[in-house]
Amino acid sequence: MRIAIVNDTLIATEALRRIIRTVPNYVIAWSARDGAQAVMKCAKDTPDLILMDLIMPVMDGVEATRRIMSHSPCAILIVTSTVMGHSSKVFEAMGYGALDVVNTPILGTSGYPEGGASLLAKIATISKLIGKSPARSSQRRSMLEFSSQPKRSPPLVVIGASTGGPQAIAAILTRLSKDFPAAVVIIQHVDEQFAPGLAEWLNAQSALPVQVAMALCQPEVGKVLVARTNDHLVLQSDLTLNYIKEPRNYAYRPSVDVFFKSAAKHWRGKGVGVLLTGMGRDGAMGLGLLRSAGWHTIAQNQSSCVVYGMPKAAVELGAVTEVLPVEAIASALVKKISDIKV
Repeated sequence: MRIAIVNDTLIATEALRRIIRTVPNYVIAWSARDGAQAVMKCAKDTPDLILMDLIMPVMDGVEATRRIMSHSPCAILIVTSTVMGHSSKVFEAMGYGALDVVNTPILGTSGYPEGGASLLAKIATISKLIGKSPARSSQRRSMLEFSSQPKRSPPLVVIGASTGGPQAIAAILTRLSKDFPAAVVIIQHVDEQFAPGLAEWLNAQSALPVQVAMALCQPEVGKVLVARTNDHLVLQSDLTLNYIKEPRNYAYRPSVDVFFKSAAKHWRGKGVGVLLTGMGRDGAMGLGLLRSAGWHTIAQNQSSCVVYGMPKAAVELGAVTEVLPVEAIASALVKKISDIKV
């Protein structure tokens, strides 16, 4: 795997070099001191993965990510020590196509970087996702095993997203009014230390209040909840939310599939499931379960996706009622929710 480093700090670049060299099949393609250099180098020599700093001179990591994903796209992992006070920039970069974010490792007194394990885990996950084989159709399950519940719940909107998700989610929430008559739960692939920042960033743009989902809280009409840990968010039979560790072998945590499946099983009413931009297939099977349970299901269309992976997988599974550009999803939600009888 060819990896490029974009960082204006020599000591951070050296820490990243030392970590990458511990894995035999990882090769350093090139390094750049700022975003402008990275854009030029990537155009001439596109690596498999770029480790992109956030705050740099000349051109920051957000603009560099936007330009690279527009002209010479490749996997980008934001590696930064400047998250505090710059959370909006993190999610802007993810909106343009960065896959994930991790803290910059630091050189310890021993000379080996601290935080290297977290970085390598992120790189391994991205490597797995890039080469991930499609799930087989035999993995689809019937909703017949799920028992019906006599008491109905208010309408629920569930949204799953990965690469490019923050911007897509914001595009939906900014178009919903404060009296939107449904509960909303969001599963975005993001490390738990950045989930509160995502909720704050979305809250600043939304008429609906946005906050992280706490264990044992309930979805409420007029409120948006965002999964907040690396464990999977699930809806329980008593309609409270909780976090579980299993299944442990999923590439991304929290999993969209795990939450969609639990919502299809336990929510005592109807709703709308939305699958947005993202790499891989997470959420496709879960969206199919929601559709089988009588929910309306929406997938983001290819032209408005940063990565048309998860929505495409859902379409191929027959899990989608309609495919829409991201800017049309909010109006579709308003219409479909108004049609649901509580």
